[in-house]
Amino acid sequence: MEINLKKASLIQRYKRFLADITLEDGSDCTIHVANTGAMTGCAVPDDTVWYSTSDNLKRKYPFSWELTQTDKNHFICVNTIRANQLAEQAILNGTITELQGFETLNREVKYGEENSKIDFHLVDKAGRETFIEVKSVTLLEEDQGYFPDAVTLRGQKHLRELIAMAEKGHRAVLLFAILHSGINDIKPAEHIDAKYTTLLREASQQGVEIIAYKAIFQKAETSFIVTLANKAPVIL
Repeated sequence: MEINLKKASLIQRYKRFLADITLEDGSDCTIHVANTGAMTGCAVPDDTVWYSTSDNLKRKYPFSWELTQTDKNHFICVNTIRANQLAEQAILNGTITELQGFETLNREVKYGEENSKIDFHLVDKAGRETFIEVKSVTLLEEDQGYFPDAVTLRGQKHLRELIAMAEKGHRAVLLFAILHSGINDIKPAEHIDAKYTTLLREASQQGVEIIAYKAIFQKAETSFIVTLANKAPVIL
């Protein structure tokens, strides 16, 4: 995925969906933040922000925060919308070898008993269904990647739904999209959300497949190419 981006400096993130930045010409402005998480380590004042510009003239905030470049020169994709886009690309181009051999791929399909939508629903020639939930991983602490970065009731619900699908004989997959160049493997963040950790381990025991793929970031003159490219360990 290639994204045209411009460079700025972060002043602060606030109100979850907004951040103030200083542009290269020295002026300040407010941009949109497509991320509901804590963004721990991803929103440090004075870090470099790489932002995209929307063509929609009706948007109040035309700029969107896409990447953070940290003082350690790590790149982090903070726009959580990109996780599903990158995952779909990696499924379709064969990078995620575990998710091949399907006939149809559908997005945002309603399923389960808790009013959920699955990110991707695959069906193979034999009619076997695969339910795939995608989670964006950006939390790095002491050289270790973790998920989640805040208590996630929604994430807990998704694990319960995947467990139920596995119990019904369907294939259920949790795909961690590692969108931080400094993260090489991930663990459940038990110190942040113990309930999620318990459910994740239960899901693994109940037949839910848990896999992770790491993004690579390639900088061109006025754009970044971001792809999910490398499989990474999940340490339960």
